[in-house]
Amino acid sequence: MKKFYDAYLNEKPDFDKLTHIGIIALMVVIAGVFGWVYEYIFYFFNGGMKEFYWRGGNFLPWINIYAYGAILIYFLIFRYRKNPFKVFILGLLICGVLEFVSGYVMYTFFDGWRCWDYNTEIWNFGNIGGFVCLRSVTFFGASGLLLIYVIMPLLYAMARKLNKKVFLIIAFTLLSIILIDDLYNLIFARLLHTPRASTVYKHLGLKFVE
Repeated sequence: MKKFYDAYLNEKPDFDKLTHIGIIALMVVIAGVFGWVYEYIFYFFNGGMKEFYWRGGNFLPWINIYAYGAILIYFLIFRYRKNPFKVFILGLLICGVLEFVSGYVMYTFFDGWRCWDYNTEIWNFGNIGGFVCLRSVTFFGASGLLLIYVIMPLLYAMARKLNKKVFLIIAFTLLSIILIDDLYNLIFARLLHTPRASTVYKHLGLKFVE
């Protein structure tokens, strides 16, 4: 195990291109699910621990902005994996910028639309316009550490131990399911005038953060 981890930290990955894409595909799936779990738990506390709230706009428990953040961390920070402090700080800064820009663009160009609003939440110290706060960026920095030092080594080990065909089928099948769900709710439901996940779940009685 130590030998594998040392190689992970010190050697350039030697996966072929398709396997590398498969690793990234699984990373995207895991990151989005991880973000959903975090928000599901956080908003339980934010709401006074009275009820749980469904987060995100998909049928499946997955939030796309966490996947985007994981992609940025992997491609911009992975090279610094020998330095956990740098990984933490860069993860904090990069994902903080992603969150602020995403929130600002949605609010500015889509008639005040917000998917999150730190103005109304607990532990919102360092809040900037409701788009970003110190708690959120600190969490992103910690999540960067988790991604680089736990998730990616596990995915690398999985890619090495599983049959390549089996690994790729798992990776691309899971990513395809997630992307179909996400694209339907982001684009096709609007074009086809069909119910989005949030509409369906509200009818079923699930609670959403307004």
